[in-house]
Amino acid sequence: MTRTLPVIATTAALLLTCTVAAGSAASAAPAPARTGNPGSGQYVRKAPTAHPLVIAHRGASGYRPEHTTAAYELAVAMGADYIEPDLVMTRDGVLVDRHEPEISGTTDVADHPEFADRKTTKVLDGVATTGWFTEDFTLAELKTLRAKERLPQIRQENTLYDGRYTVPTFAEVLALREKLSREYGRPVGIIPEIKHSTYFHARGLDPEAALMKLVRQYSLNRADAPLWVQSFELTNLVALRDKFGYRAHEVFLASGSGAPYDLQSSGDPRTYADLLTPKGLRGLARTVDGIGPDKDLVVARRADGSLGAPTGLVAAAHAAGLVVTPYTFRAENTFLPTDYRVGSNPADFGRAVDEDVAFMRAGVDGLFCDQPDICVTARKEFLGRD
Repeated sequence: MTRTLPVIATTAALLLTCTVAAGSAASAAPAPARTGNPGSGQYVRKAPTAHPLVIAHRGASGYRPEHTTAAYELAVAMGADYIEPDLVMTRDGVLVDRHEPEISGTTDVADHPEFADRKTTKVLDGVATTGWFTEDFTLAELKTLRAKERLPQIRQENTLYDGRYTVPTFAEVLALREKLSREYGRPVGIIPEIKHSTYFHARGLDPEAALMKLVRQYSLNRADAPLWVQSFELTNLVALRDKFGYRAHEVFLASGSGAPYDLQSSGDPRTYADLLTPKGLRGLARTVDGIGPDKDLVVARRADGSLGAPTGLVAAAHAAGLVVTPYTFRAENTFLPTDYRVGSNPADFGRAVDEDVAFMRAGVDGLFCDQPDICVTARKEFLGRD
């Protein structure tokens, strides 16, 4: 399989596409058109950007229930460059924003007696999972549910907003992105993640086809669009290019262990670790434009949980022509390296700004942030600006 590859003039130009966060110093020209020898895997890439992107992980999910319009709106108000919706599908083939197909942790579905008989156990990427699944609901049924905080013990303040928002569709978030871009006078980027593609295809649903319909409808199927599509699977990212003619950017997400389920289920022995070797990265560069690794793969933690040294992954990815946007940066002690925690309460905020700066100094091109304002502050400090 072949495709025309981009020449990456600068990471900032490719990622930002003139997206400038309010109050940030980041600016760039539009991304260049895709050029080069089809299937060659060759990129031309200058130095990494000095203006790392702030990507709102599921919106401002540190302050509002994730994947709600309130979380996305707050994220942009805080200065995020991109918002990130996770995409799953309804029974009638509509893309909606939820962290997983199983929704008992992020909606009030368990409180709806009319849906009690929908509770079931399914095998999700090889793991038996019990609950309520989006593909067993029509969109109309799903819209009767309300979103709630996924981590109430850690983010008790977010529970104030439980029950106040419906589950948004991807189309609604794309429309919201356009509205926010107009209101803030800057292009707001969007970086959707297709969740569990293999799982949904086995149930007769096609998230890639549904995504492409909307990408075209919102005039985003172009090389300079402020759009990245990401996945922990690889087959669907290849299919977007080769089957659907997708022209915007792609990110391959990578866990710290295991293997992509699409490869595992097809007998392909490659693991995430294999795909992140220099050889594996060069192979990925034939299809995708960036990687989104677990942050511990970028700067390792020591045995005591403290922050260690950069692993070299950023340099290897940059050498292959790939940008690097690790996940997930969160302010609460429980998520921070042990030497960045403050006090003993796992829900209290620790030295999150310092952790963010440490990763920016390691050369990353963007950070997935639950608290976008903290990452914006860290970027200002990294750039030496008040």
